[in-house]
Amino acid sequence: MFFPVSKILWFFATPSNLLITLSVVGVALLLLGWRRAGLAVSVVAVSGLVIFAASPVPRLLMRALENRYPPVAMNDPGRVDGIIVLGGSAHLRRGQIKLNDAAARLTTAVALARRYPEARVVFSGGDGRLIQLDRGAGEVDAVRLLLSQMGLEGDRVIFEDRSRNTRENAAFTRDLVTPGRGERWLLVTSAFHMPRAAGVFQRERFHVTPYPVDYYTRDEIADFLPFHSFSSGLRLADLAVREWLGLTIYWLAGYTATWLPGAAPSHQTS
Repeated sequence: MFFPVSKILWFFATPSNLLITLSVVGVALLLLGWRRAGLAVSVVAVSGLVIFAASPVPRLLMRALENRYPPVAMNDPGRVDGIIVLGGSAHLRRGQIKLNDAAARLTTAVALARRYPEARVVFSGGDGRLIQLDRGAGEVDAVRLLLSQMGLEGDRVIFEDRSRNTRENAAFTRDLVTPGRGERWLLVTSAFHMPRAAGVFQRERFHVTPYPVDYYTRDEIADFLPFHSFSSGLRLADLAVREWLGLTIYWLAGYTATWLPGAAPSHQTS
C-alpha cells in the first residue's frame, strides 16, 4: 500500500505539476466569472514559479541535502568488502544503453570496483514505476550490459532487481548479501539522495559507509545565483522537493530513525 500511495502523492506534490495545475485552475476560475478566487489562485501559481523557477531556492534545498555527508576520497587506503550502487541511472532504449544525469553512480562504482578488486559489487534497482506499460528489458539488463562492456562481470557482481524504492533497496540487498560483522560496505548514490538512503540502510541494520556522488550544487556563492532558464529551476525543484518529501514520509513511516540523517559532526570535515 505504501508504494502506490507514495507515487500518487508525489505526482500531485511535485512543484512543476502543482504549479501548472494551479495556473489552469486560476484561468478557469477567471473565465467562469469567479474573479477573486481566480486571481488568488493565479497569484499563488505565479509566486510559486518565481520561487521555484527563477530564484536560488531549489539550489539551497538541494545543497542542504548534499552537505549531509562529506565526499570520500577514491584513494582511501581502508579495506572494502563490498560496493552497493543504487539504481536510477540507466535504461535500454532501442537495444542501446541510455544513461541519465545520475550516471556518476555507475561510473563511480566501476572505478571503485577496480580500486578494490576483492570487493563484491551489488547493483540494487528494480522497476519503480506505478504503471508498467511494457514488460521489456529493465534497468538491471542495461546495467548488466554496461558493466560487462566495461570489463566488470563474473561472480563478484550481484544484481538485486526486485526493489521498487529506497527502503526495498536496503532490505533486499541486506537479505541478498548477508553482510558479516566487521565488513565494510560502500553505499554509492547521488549526494542529494544519500541522507534517505543511508538512513534506511542504518534502520535495516546494514552498516554502510556513504559514498555520495552526482552533485548538483557547488557549495559556493554560485549556488545563490538565479537559474539561466525557468525549466532548469523547475527541474531541480522537482528533485529537491521530492527528496524532502521522501525524507518526511520515510521518517513518519518509521523507515528512518531521524528526519534528516547525516554524518556525525566529528566526521563532517572538508
